[in-house]
Amino acid sequence: MTRWLCALLLAATTLLSGCGYNDFQRLDEASKAAWSEVLNQYQRRADLVPNIVASVKGEANFEQETLTRVVEARAKATSIQVTPETLNNPEAFNKFQQAQGELSSALSRLMVVAERYPQLQANQGFRDLRVTLEGTENRITVARNRYIQTVEDYNVLARSFPTNLTAKVFSYAPKPNFSVQNEAEISKPPVVDFNKK
Repeated sequence: MTRWLCALLLAATTLLSGCGYNDFQRLDEASKAAWSEVLNQYQRRADLVPNIVASVKGEANFEQETLTRVVEARAKATSIQVTPETLNNPEAFNKFQQAQGELSSALSRLMVVAERYPQLQANQGFRDLRVTLEGTENRITVARNRYIQTVEDYNVLARSFPTNLTAKVFSYAPKPNFSVQNEAEISKPPVVDFNKK
């Protein structure tokens, strides 16, 4: 009888120490903190857009359509309300990610078009804003990578045995992560034709 009681006590202790509840709390908080940094960097970029647009508007012949796309993409990206629940809602997360991707694309197009305007390239204010934007894009990449890692750690815990049992009991569902929007396109190998002239 004593042997069974000791075995039961040992099993209960092992199960409780391996349940992962505290790990879920730690990783959930880490993913929220990493997400906050991603949002912080996206906001930094959104705050730069009006200054960039204002400096480009000074160029008389600049393509209005490109500026309009940037302004509209910024408006769409900043209009999406992000709450802590966004992290646990794949649909809302994807919608937010898509809006940020559209803003990135519009800004990239703006910078490419700006190359055609030597007077704009000579403008020190525009050059400073461009450098700041490039730095912000790098910060976004770093923040997203940190978030991706914390979500990966959380999701591994949520799917591994025996902590997956704790996840089910306390409703710790796996979190959505960033994905590539044009995955099908970028997975195709590039066509290289050396015979073209």
